[in-house]
Amino acid sequence: MKILHVITSLQIGGAEKLVTDIVPMLREKGHEVDVCLFDGQDTTFKRKLQTCGCKIFSFSNGGNVYNPLNILRIARLMRHYDIVHTHNTAPQFFAALASKFSTMPKLVTTEHNTSNRRRAWKWYPTGIDRWMYNQHKYVICISDQAEENLISFITNTKAKVKTIYNGVDVETIHSARPNHELLCQKKRFTITMVAGFRLQKDQDTLIRAMNHLSKDEYELWLVGDGERREEIEQLIRTEGLQDNVKLFGLRSDIPNILKATDVVCMSSHWEGMSLSNIEGMAAGKPFIASDVDGLREVTDGYGLLFPHGDEQLLAETIKRLHDDRQLYDHIAERCYERACQFDITTMVEKYNQLYLEIVKEYR
Repeated sequence: MKILHVITSLQIGGAEKLVTDIVPMLREKGHEVDVCLFDGQDTTFKRKLQTCGCKIFSFSNGGNVYNPLNILRIARLMRHYDIVHTHNTAPQFFAALASKFSTMPKLVTTEHNTSNRRRAWKWYPTGIDRWMYNQHKYVICISDQAEENLISFITNTKAKVKTIYNGVDVETIHSARPNHELLCQKKRFTITMVAGFRLQKDQDTLIRAMNHLSKDEYELWLVGDGERREEIEQLIRTEGLQDNVKLFGLRSDIPNILKATDVVCMSSHWEGMSLSNIEGMAAGKPFIASDVDGLREVTDGYGLLFPHGDEQLLAETIKRLHDDRQLYDHIAERCYERACQFDITTMVEKYNQLYLEIVKEYR
């Protein structure tokens, strides 16, 4: 079977991580699986994919991902594959348009979030999204809440909508060695958040929470980069937290960093189902998350939730874990148990079965 995954780029993010993980595992099952990038800038994820032998097609290097020429580019590429699997808005929409030019392979897409900015635009015609999703044979949602919200938003879609939970390599993360350099330098109780610096994520609340904690006892590690980096750097200066908040940028040793920290946190405005959530739990660390769709679904009953945007209660939650070792160990154990329910092999097998069903139906 020939499968092409199409995604905006391979910058840090949940969709990008999913593609980077799933492509080599599908190739191990005997499929020919390649990747198309609208923005082909060099990244850690891209270099990792190059080592597995797949072809990587790039339409630009830092260019406009909404360039209309990408419709023709993707149309020429798509016809060589049995299934084209899209991720993110630009690939979803442009592949849908390209499918109208001639006989094309079957389109599948993954919906990676419980919400997006378009759904808040009162002027935005939902019929555009309904048409786009209808060009795909299946729309895969990464959580039950994402599926429920999508169906509620587009209504009466002809596409088949189903949920396949995201997964991570739980054992690899759990057995990783702590980053030795960080461990040696660490003198304070550390909280780590792994996420792109973009509007969906809420590093701001976590940064402000640090001002409610002793600067001598607590430190925050932010792993990631993106469009909001300057805003985040300015907030750190404004809050006077330059010595307590460390920016690590893009890293390829996330499991090692997670094993070196004390607590993992995801503060977000919305989520689909955060891979960083599951990775943090897989590391065997207590996980704290915003009480929002996507995060609540995985965390509730295992990790700890705090009200969205409430820096004071977030700080109090961190302090509880710092002060109560019995609570710390209990939450860490529960989080690891939860992560084991989302192992990547289960996710890949479900995608594999879906692809086989689609190809069988049309042969």
